Amino acid sequence: MSISQIAKSISESVTLKLNEKAAILREKGDPVIHLGGGEPKCKAPMDALVATAAHLNTGEIRYTPADGTPALKKAIIRYTEENYNRKAAPENVMASGGAKQAIMVALQAVVNPQEEVIFPCPYWVSYPDMVKLCQGIPVPVKPEDGTFYPRIQDIEQRVGSYTKAVIINSPNNPSGAMYSQEFIADIVEFCEKRDLYLIMDDIYHRLVFDGKKPINSYEFAKDHSENSKLILINGVSKVYAMSGFRIGWAVANKNLIKVMTNIQSHQTSGPSVLLQKAAIGAMNGIQSPIENMRVTLENNRNIMVDHLNSFEGVKVTKPDGTFYCFADFSNYDEDSTRLSNMLIDKVQVLTVPGVEFGMEGFLRLSYCGSIKDIKEGIERMKWALDLNSPNELYIGDRKLVRDWA
Repeated sequence: MSISQIAKSISESVTLKLNEKAAILREKGDPVIHLGGGEPKCKAPMDALVATAAHLNTGEIRYTPADGTPALKKAIIRYTEENYNRKAAPENVMASGGAKQAIMVALQAVVNPQEEVIFPCPYWVSYPDMVKLCQGIPVPVKPEDGTFYPRIQDIEQRVGSYTKAVIINSPNNPSGAMYSQEFIADIVEFCEKRDLYLIMDDIYHRLVFDGKKPINSYEFAKDHSENSKLILINGVSKVYAMSGFRIGWAVANKNLIKVMTNIQSHQTSGPSVLLQKAAIGAMNGIQSPIENMRVTLENNRNIMVDHLNSFEGVKVTKPDGTFYCFADFSNYDEDSTRLSNMLIDKVQVLTVPGVEFGMEGFLRLSYCGSIKDIKEGIERMKWALDLNSPNELYIGDRKLVRDWA
């Protein structure tokens, strides 16, 4: 079979593959615990569901504009003003089938073949392949101090004549690190001076803990004109627990948004009218579910970190936000894929290998599930890895015997 060079360079999404594997195991009746998930388990806001049902009952399920309906764009404009103190015009907004599509279309609009896109490490699994789909060169940057918190010097050292854009995801998937206000100010100033596109992936921006407040990149921008190269990405998947609704958006200068809309119009047309109605309902409705979820996630994070800290040989950096913990398991196995597969096979706990995020020896663990799953999942992992644990473990009525070293 003959396939393109681009297709040959792209790997499957490991996170989506794990979701599929969890579903298959559960369908078989296996007592799997999915600590690799990337979506909140609470229900979507009632306002979103009511809005969807109301429109469904009209039977008017039609095409929409490629950049989103006027009503959704109005809701995004309001959201942007309330959360970023930034007044945007409809021409500055494009709605997409999820924040992932908004990022993909933004990259397609600005990246030429062999141009480079920089992003801190660890990074979301899709960034490298999204850049490759544009025939660009992904350039991950590991902080020199060994932490999850990049400094402007780390980025500056990797910028060259072929650099076209920088992607910043804070709070970060997978580490949960919320980058400092100083760093965000520095990166905004640096990209403006070097005439680089800056894609701010803010999908987790309101899911922050310990009294921290979301950081607004617009506060540090000097260029607020239609020449600005700041691209703000957001969506309803995480903050509103609406991952399956697939609505995201981009806010940028109107000329870029026009180009992005042209690209999207040939890819997917416009987002589903039903899902846009749901997003409008969530964004214009009661906002208390966001804080309720944030508090729940903060408590879940504390429980997960406490259990991991009692796990000898595991190194943990306490997440500032999101619903992920990126823990160092290299004392047990430096090959994170092999370790993750072992945990699935031996104790049916799903984790995401750190190598997929650019850091070997780590596992990404999600605490967006139940407290029961967090506790039991880590206990199973501890039993599988800690040779000082009892030789037997019961999962329900099933007895497991550790027959490996």
